[in-house]
Amino acid sequence: MTIKVLLADDQSLVRSGFRMLIDSADDMEAVGEVDNGRDAVALVRSRPVDVVLMDIRMPIMDGVEATRRIVESGSPVKVLVLTTFDLDEYVYAALQAGASGFMLKDAGPAELLSAIRAVHSGEAVVAPTATRRLLERFVPLMPSSASGSGAAERLEQLTEREREVLTLVAQGLTNTEIAGTLFLAEATVK
Repeated sequence: MTIKVLLADDQSLVRSGFRMLIDSADDMEAVGEVDNGRDAVALVRSRPVDVVLMDIRMPIMDGVEATRRIVESGSPVKVLVLTTFDLDEYVYAALQAGASGFMLKDAGPAELLSAIRAVHSGEAVVAPTATRRLLERFVPLMPSSASGSGAAERLEQLTEREREVLTLVAQGLTNTEIAGTLFLAEATVK
């Protein structure tokens, strides 16, 4: 099955680069390019699209609003926000709008293709730097047991390998990087 990808970015050179990368993958095809969010919403309604690579900052309608409209339409299309700006407010806004992922444009080609596949299959993907900040912000808000032993007991239930993976996740490594470090398949890491 070929993953149909729509490219929404206001920079034509960036779109061309993404198109070449996507079209080089055996399981993906770039099915359209737009330079603003309004046209992305319209194109999703007019042709089959599985994943939208959505820039945040675009004219006419930004990527967050376009994502919100696509998600609210009930479309099964997944949105992977891809931006240069590693800002918390963009991460939160994109995820609140219903994006399935948030990646930075400095991601490597293999990492981007892996992220497209992940969101297409229903998984969520967040850039490691953003993941670290999300954890730092929300973990303190999570309820903890009065004795503090609940977390230790849950940690003891993990296998040694699961603890290794958890440690690398906490260090901000991607699934691909963890797989390479531990000599595992990426699916096993997930």
